[in-house]
Parts: sequence; structure tokens; C-alpha cells
Amino acid sequence: MTNIKDIAKMAGVSVTTVSRVLNNHPYVSTEKKAAVRLAIEKCNYQRNINAVHLSRGQTFLIGVVIPFTNHPYFGLLVEGISNEAVKNNYKLVLFQTNYKEDREVEALKMLQHKQIDALIICSRICNWDIIEEYVAYGPIILCEDTLGKNISSTYIDHYKSFSKALEYLHNKGHHKIGYCVGRKTGTNSKQRESAYKDFLYKWKEELKQNYIFYECFNFEDGEEIMQRLIKMNDPPSALLVASDQVAAGILTCCKEHNIHVPNELALMGFDNQPIAKVMNITTLEIPLTAVGRKLFLQAINSSIISHEEIAVKLIERQTV
Repeated sequence: MTNIKDIAKMAGVSVTTVSRVLNNHPYVSTEKKAAVRLAIEKCNYQRNINAVHLSRGQTFLIGVVIPFTNHPYFGLLVEGISNEAVKNNYKLVLFQTNYKEDREVEALKMLQHKQIDALIICSRICNWDIIEEYVAYGPIILCEDTLGKNISSTYIDHYKSFSKALEYLHNKGHHKIGYCVGRKTGTNSKQRESAYKDFLYKWKEELKQNYIFYECFNFEDGEEIMQRLIKMNDPPSALLVASDQVAAGILTCCKEHNIHVPNELALMGFDNQPIAKVMNITTLEIPLTAVGRKLFLQAINSSIISHEEIAVKLIERQTV
């Protein structure tokens, strides 16, 4: 394979001159430029871009970790990140983890080996001690509250937003409120659990474990939730669902089982996805594309550690 020394020898110039021509530097005579370009054409020489990036100390690649590629929540986050990447002439390397720790570690190792300039983790599975091992190798940006840590973040206060939603349902006359989330573990899930327990304590309501539903990610999960609700002797009168997709699935199943929403069961979603607008689902709006843009900008402005909380907005529709 032809290298830069071969090109220099064929063109009768120095290696430095070839490098200057390749990088469009000034102060190279027209004759020497022509000789170098002719040699490049004859040899069909291709630059080793990885080597160029390594010499400059920058790849212009940003890693983005998401658990799933087929979920609208993460799709909108990636949309925001990618739009900002295009504006700044960066490319993205996407890692789908399926919440497998070893896959997240692979992304962290790419940062360690300088294959990417920064890593944005949209939903984390690794423990903090693992994340902190890799902070020295480059910027790691998280979509969760990292106050007190040397890691930038753009995040939603899920304790605050869940509390807001629970109070809204309570003010609508609901005392038997259940909730549906994705993972049982994870920072966001723990914040929501704390908000729920504090809410029940405040209003002296009983904690009923069968009112809590885990592993709720997609539209289809609504069917399983409805099957459990139908079998209950004392079902909740309202469900706070941490995903509009799942809320839409529950609403569809309610119609199939002739359960009237909101009179028999009130539903409140999260995110304000397009499906919530189409199905008139009451929800809390999270500006996910804006979150994605901010995550990207934190990744390329790594000299400053910043933490930005994003406010949510209540969207009232027909399911509460």
C-alpha cells in the first residue's frame, strides 16, 4: 500500500511538502502541488483518516449510548443530538445496549482508546464506580442528575415531575393511584419511587404493591397491565404511566374491554409523544429534542462541567 513517503519519492519532493499539499497549506509552489497530485492520482493514494485524526488529537466522532433504537423517547433524544452534530461537523457512533452492562462498557472503552471524542449516555446501566473509572479519558455526559459529580448532565428532575403529576391526579379526586415504569432499578425509577412513597405518606394513603407495574416500555405492554387490572378486586382509579407509548396501549385495551376513560380509569402519560396528541392523552411534556441538543453541546464544550435541569409542562387532554 502506497504511503506518504512513496508519494514524496515519486513527486521528487519532501515528505513535508506532500503533507502540506494534503492539508491545503499555503507556501507550496504550483509546480510542486501539481507533481504531488499527479503522484497521488497514479497511485490511487488514500489518506489514513484515523491517523490524521490521531495526530490532531480529535476524531470528530461522538458516541451516543441508548438502550433501544425502536423507542420514540430515545429516537427524539438522538434526533436532537444528531441535528446539533450536523451543525458542528461531527458524526455520531451509536451504541444500543439493551441495558447490558458489557455493551455500555464497550462504549466507555472506545472513549478510553481515543476512538471517540466524548460519550453521551442517554440511559445508564453501569454503576457509578464504573463510569468514574473512565472520566479521566474524556467527556462523559449523562441524561440524569449528576450534581456533586465531575460529569456534565442535562436532566429531568423525575422526583419533582412525578410529584407534580401525582398531585394533579389527587386534585382531580383520585386517591387510589398506581404507576407504571420501565426498569425497576435506575436513577430515574428510584426518584419516581421516592416521589410516590412520599406522596402516599403525605396523604396517609396505603402503599399497595400491586398498583406498581414494572418493565413497561412499549405499546404492547398495555395489554399485560390491563389483564392484571381486570383481575383486581380493588383496582386503582388512576394510573401514572412513565411513557406515552404504554399509556396509549392501556387506553386501547380499555376501549376493547369497555372500560371508560377517565370515569373508570384515569390515565396520565409522560413525554407528550405524537401518539399522546393523536389519542388525546393527558401527559407531562418533556422537550426531548432540546435535551438532545444540550447534551451534544455539553459534550463538545467539555472544559466546563455543567448541570442543566429541564422543566416539564402539564398537557391536559381527555384521559383525566
